[in-house]
Amino acid sequence: MKIEIWSDVACPFCYIGKRKIEKAIEKFPQKDKIEIEWKSFLLNPDQVTQPNKSSQEYLSEVKGWSLEQTKEITANVANMAAQEGLEFHLDKTVVANTKKAHRLLHLAKTVGKGDEMKESLLKAYFTDSINIDDNTALLSLAKEFGLEDNAVIEVLNSDKFENEVDKDIYESRQLGVRGVPFFVLDRKFGISGAQPDEVFDQTLEKAWNEFAKTNPVLEMSEGDGEACDVDDKNC
Repeated sequence: MKIEIWSDVACPFCYIGKRKIEKAIEKFPQKDKIEIEWKSFLLNPDQVTQPNKSSQEYLSEVKGWSLEQTKEITANVANMAAQEGLEFHLDKTVVANTKKAHRLLHLAKTVGKGDEMKESLLKAYFTDSINIDDNTALLSLAKEFGLEDNAVIEVLNSDKFENEVDKDIYESRQLGVRGVPFFVLDRKFGISGAQPDEVFDQTLEKAWNEFAKTNPVLEMSEGDGEACDVDDKNC
């Protein structure tokens, strides 16, 4: 059963939500039959990368909050993240446009490394305070998963996979997604935001029950009877 997740890289609740859905899947009896696909969503597609400005300073300016208010709000978010085992440094995160990171994510998806790349990008932004719009930084992250340098450089120096990013965004609008993270389970059930754990648990169970009605899973009886095996050792 597929779970599609629309999220942005510079979205703290997307990282928190990632941990929540992972927890729900980990304790789910059919966890080995769940597939996750990451979808792109740009909260601020026109964001200008400002490596010399922290996110706290930026938020204070664009939201009209005082710096003290901003620090208090971001501290609360960091505490929420800590409850999921995440370490946020929101006083050091780099203000950056995320579209290049999303295009790199689509490259990683073509070789089955989408989840690893998504985790790496989120950690780079929120924990390691890396500029995720910087080519050198992104190339270094991609190397961790064995992505070919030439393929990565081609993506970073062009608009390759831009159509895939735009398609994800178009799909999100068709589904009525207005904020992220947004989880779509088997295209029948949706979860908006990093909601309490029980919401993920209950929705995952409901979605699976519906999925199983039209996709029955073979159930094996216990024990082994006599049979010919593939190596013909018993025949």
